Amino acid sequence: MKTTTRLFLFFLALILVTTCLSAADLWMTDYPAALKKASKENKLVLLDFTGSDWCPWCMKLDKELFSQPAFEKYAEKNLVLVLVDFPQGKKKSEQSEALKQQNQELQTKFKIEGYPTLILLDAQGKQLKSSNYLSGGPEAFVKWVGK
Repeated sequence: MKTTTRLFLFFLALILVTTCLSAADLWMTDYPAALKKASKENKLVLLDFTGSDWCPWCMKLDKELFSQPAFEKYAEKNLVLVLVDFPQGKKKSEQSEALKQQNQELQTKFKIEGYPTLILLDAQGKQLKSSNYLSGGPEAFVKWVGK
């Protein structure tokens, strides 16, 4: 293989890895830190209550909305994203006890009865609106947020 081809493939792989990492970096799990960040940056907070490794509608929402570049671009400018995950498989054992407790408290506070549930908050933690599965991809989501 030519050196230029190797370099091209290396940089292509580097770009792909960076893109994947930046998308994952948008999501926080620390609710108090997310509120502080939203206040500092004048953004709204989106809580995603999910069963990431067992809920089919959660996986569909992730595929159709959260993993889309248009959503990521919008979220980066307008939202602080908080993943409130209730996994049942391997991911469950990877969560700290403090995170499990925080998620349980948030589930109770916002009266979550099913997954996925999206809760939009202002920077002070006041609930503005909620929804379950949202169809229509990033465009419908932006319209739902109204910002």
